Amino acid sequence: MAFTAADVAAFLGKPGDAATEAYATTALAVIGSMAQSYTRGQGFTNGAPADDIAAAIFTATLRFMANKDQLEKSKTKGPFSVDIRGSFSGWNLAETFVLNRYRKMATS
Repeated sequence: MAFTAADVAAFLGKPGDAATEAYATTALAVIGSMAQSYTRGQGFTNGAPADDIAAAIFTATLRFMANKDQLEKSKTKGPFSVDIRGSFSGWNLAETFVLNRYRKMATS
């Protein structure tokens, strides 16, 4: 089951938000292409990922969208401040386990 931009927007608490869905469409395409490249096309049928790969793409897309600029930044309002340090810097451990099930590895 491939996830859609509407699924991403709904998970982020912004169902029907056109701007979020537009960005999610791009993010899903980028992360999906990276997953397909990582597995060298294994686990994809006619461009559609297997369910577990789709889940990895979904979670990676959510992390990607959490910091749309992909830059470190700080925000301050009154006595409160927040630092955003994370950006998408690769697959997390769970995503890697899923993708490695499909990746062809060189053998010695």
